[in-house]
Amino acid sequence: MKTFFKKTVLTALALILVAGLSSCEATKNANNTQKGAVIGTAGGAILGAIIGNNTGKKGSGGELGAVIGGVVGGTAGVLIGNKMDKQAQKIEEEIPGAKVERIDDGILVTFDENSGVHFDTNKYNINSDSEAMLTKLASILKEYPDTNVLVVGHTDSVGADEYNMTLSEKRAYAVTNYFVQSKGLSNLRFTTSWFGEDQPVADNTTVEGRAKNRRVNVVIVPNEKMKNDAEKEA
Repeated sequence: MKTFFKKTVLTALALILVAGLSSCEATKNANNTQKGAVIGTAGGAILGAIIGNNTGKKGSGGELGAVIGGVVGGTAGVLIGNKMDKQAQKIEEEIPGAKVERIDDGILVTFDENSGVHFDTNKYNINSDSEAMLTKLASILKEYPDTNVLVVGHTDSVGADEYNMTLSEKRAYAVTNYFVQSKGLSNLRFTTSWFGEDQPVADNTTVEGRAKNRRVNVVIVPNEKMKNDAEKEA
């Protein structure tokens, strides 16, 4: 009876906390599936947001799916969802230029040339403006250590395919290396991937569209410790 009562109270408290975060732009439209309140759902939505249907492209499919993992269900999923909601809200508050989305159990952060983290033409070094934004994100990642991070690089369609693939790889690793080498985050938390020009989110025939396509995605997902802790707490 005590165990049942404990589970009931935990579930109620978790749901209250989730509701309390509903004002966060990244989470206010999240449904129960995205918060992990259903059982057995794969983390396909966040994977699709990064790679679309191009599962045969470099770095896609199984590799990224293994990092993202599946959605945790039941009370444990709600507890995880609450923790990820808090982190998403903090990213929105401290990095207002970034696009922050809560998808499945993860957080998708998109930096493009309009959101503070960008690269000069044909360059992959982290400039001073980008450093400021990435430093803020690094501090949040340190505050929430029980997560893994996927960094994904993209380019526009200007230039040869092979060149753009290499450029997106260098830009993605520039971000990962900044987190690890400059900010002291564990490299075990990071997976780096890249897609060149294969995943446009805007029209490459316009200046504005190309600026949006020159982007880096940062995906934050719960690690095994967070999942195990949530299962025990539930």
